[in-house]
Amino acid sequence: MKEDQALTGASLLEWRRQQLLRGGRAVDLDWLLDLSGGISWSSLQQLRIDPDRTVQPNCSLRILEEQWNQHLAKTIPLQHIVGRCPWRDVELEVSPAALIPRQETELLLDLAVQRIGRTPIRRWADLGTGSGALAVVLSSEWPEADGHAVDLSSAALSLAKRNLQRCVPLHHCRLHCGSWWEPLKDWWGQFDLVLTNPPYIPSGLVAGLHPVVRDHEPHLALAGGEDGLDAIRRVLAHAGSALSPGGQLLLEHHHDQSAAVLELMEQAGLVEREAVPDLQGVLRFAISGRPAAGIT
Repeated sequence: MKEDQALTGASLLEWRRQQLLRGGRAVDLDWLLDLSGGISWSSLQQLRIDPDRTVQPNCSLRILEEQWNQHLAKTIPLQHIVGRCPWRDVELEVSPAALIPRQETELLLDLAVQRIGRTPIRRWADLGTGSGALAVVLSSEWPEADGHAVDLSSAALSLAKRNLQRCVPLHHCRLHCGSWWEPLKDWWGQFDLVLTNPPYIPSGLVAGLHPVVRDHEPHLALAGGEDGLDAIRRVLAHAGSALSPGGQLLLEHHHDQSAAVLELMEQAGLVEREAVPDLQGVLRFAISGRPAAGIT
């Protein structure tokens, strides 16, 4: 078959069946067909109804099969193989330099929009930006605000820079290499909104993660110390000083850390503390704020 030859639905579906007989999950192969091959899940359903219909993939089945082989043989994330990941309403470049953005983290942004409402944002920060996913959407949601994205990894910051330049060319986000609040000391007391998805997996659990995550995503962005709370403690230790009066902090944490995180927020003097569930109903997010001016 020529590289650019159109396929019938029947031949594509048979190819898909043969690949799944070799291993892997149907949802992952369909994701690869969509992002790399340009054949959406809805298109696959139409081909099942009308198998004589022809379809033209963006690349040959040979290339798709090679990509699937890499995933099966080496547990390489498909996002790394393709180099892209759809997230919220953007498509991000991804690499082993940073965590692949997860769907549940999109809720942090929804919560931020709900929490802030129509209140003007002068300055925001994304602590531990990684691929820049949060920074990209924050730059889009509040285009006039002064944005700051921080990461300890220079490779991750390079990735975030490319995503910001491609997704929000006119962004007002500065990138800082360093640990949490440290590079932002010149702006402490001025952050109206801060989001962070820090490493929160207890170190003892990292070895038991799925190989796709354990072997290919940066442990710097995964392991959070013995109880998983090391990075969260560092963030909360200075939140009261770094946030503006009335400023809001939203963070993601491990599935069993909600009570501990809320207690740490209370110890840090933060108010309006709230635990929020993820899409499966698991308490995954915590929100709090610095008291407004004149309130103690």
